[in-house]
Amino acid sequence: MDEEALMRGRVYGADHDDPDPGPKPGRAYRELCGGPLDGLLLDVTGRGADELRDGAALWTEIGRYGPGGHAHYTPRPADPRRWDWTGDSR
Repeated sequence: MDEEALMRGRVYGADHDDPDPGPKPGRAYRELCGGPLDGLLLDVTGRGADELRDGAALWTEIGRYGPGGHAHYTPRPADPRRWDWTGDSR
């Protein structure tokens, strides 16, 4: 994903009524690939190297377990700017 395409994406957690749900300048993002959050951007600004290496379990209502469930994403080994979906949990 080039910088221009990245800046057009929607950020995970942005309110559906937000008139500007895209990324903000000066912040760091990862692209979520696959699963229920496919195509969203995750703001990782301020996260340490350990957190970035571990990935994230993100709240979502549209995953396998519905409201209260989590979608799990981990960095892609060949391109850590992209995080791949590894499954859902409660």
